[in-house]
Amino acid sequence: MEQYIQSLGKRAKAAAPQMAAFSSADKDQALAKMAKALRDNAEKIQRDNEKDMIAGREKGLSKALLDRLLLTEKRIEDMAAGLESLIALADPVGETISMWRRPNGLEIGKRRVPLGVIAMIYEARPNVTVDATGLAIKTGNAIILKGGSEAYQSNLCLVEILRSALLEAGLPEDALLFVESREREAVGYLLKMKDYVDVVIPRGGAGLIQFVVTNSAIPSIETGVGNCHTYIDDSADEAMGVEIAVNAKTHRPAVCNAMETLLVHQDIAASFLPKLAHAMEEKDVELRGCPR
Repeated sequence: MEQYIQSLGKRAKAAAPQMAAFSSADKDQALAKMAKALRDNAEKIQRDNEKDMIAGREKGLSKALLDRLLLTEKRIEDMAAGLESLIALADPVGETISMWRRPNGLEIGKRRVPLGVIAMIYEARPNVTVDATGLAIKTGNAIILKGGSEAYQSNLCLVEILRSALLEAGLPEDALLFVESREREAVGYLLKMKDYVDVVIPRGGAGLIQFVVTNSAIPSIETGVGNCHTYIDDSADEAMGVEIAVNAKTHRPAVCNAMETLLVHQDIAASFLPKLAHAMEEKDVELRGCPR
């Protein structure tokens, strides 16, 4: 396993300087081809995703996790559209952020450059495979992905499609690599690859993030675990407040921007909370509150 992970690191490290040298037009062309490839292979993606869905049901995954795992035709289209939205963004590579002159005449500046090789470790959301790859390509980086085992077949399919699109666009396939192992020990080896990986980004629950931050020999970017708040003020329209709170929690409970904490102004709580409790009960949502 260690040798396999090291081989991925070497391949990504070789691809990184090439990625840093590509023009904005080259990278945008690759993003466009990746988006087209997702649309052209939507049926194949859904077939492989169904394998993960079947395995997930057999394992007894919760409805929320199964929802995160599911790739519908619309979600595949959203992933493709997300790649195309990156094309419209300015290329950050080479941008000079600031410049100043020292008393001795020496000019010092800050300029954005690619990070090099990024390792992304994430859980059962195959759309992250596309999102992370798109951002890495736009910013001139190579990326190694380690997705959750629940989305293994979906991720393999997506990576194969995206790598083919990179090759078609004239970019190195090894700018995108995927750890083809379900074993947790692979993460441990990946976190020690400081000679090949420049930064590691964990995306998932608190346990995953803490494990990476604690055990990584590589600089890490710690993402938030998510704790989205909705606040109902005493001046709020109560009917609208109920509608907003219910939507914030139940539209897609599985996503990281679903509401987890509701704050209600004390002057409106007595009249508002019973209405909300009734509306949430109809959606099978359990409210847990402070003694008041």
